[in-house]
Amino acid sequence: MENSMVLVVILIFLELFEAFMQRSETLYGVIYKLNSWYQKSIFFFFFMHPTFYFMLFVIILTDRLNGYMLAILVFKVFDMFYKIELIKTIFMKQKIPADLAMMLEWKIPSWFFLMGVGLYPPLLFYALVG
Repeated sequence: MENSMVLVVILIFLELFEAFMQRSETLYGVIYKLNSWYQKSIFFFFFMHPTFYFMLFVIILTDRLNGYMLAILVFKVFDMFYKIELIKTIFMKQKIPADLAMMLEWKIPSWFFLMGVGLYPPLLFYALVG
């Protein structure tokens, strides 16, 4: 139980790191920040998502792969690859559909970036104690 709580607390800190590094006022700002890492190297881009690697580590460490852990991994993979597709569409192809252009300018509330902190640690906790 103590080990589970330590892993959950580490995940919380990593999620806060991700939220801080990706925080911006608009979706375009978020994608612009991620693009700067992507342009340096795709490895830097993936480095900005440490919770994905941490979850792989937890799965190997605990030898558990249940529905909760699988859900976290699926959400993380879709999140990363969706961001890569947005970067390619906006900065490489430079063909932005009108509906996407409107979405890029929407203001993002500050609590939006903390959704990962509210979602993934409880899922990890349930995965480890269940």
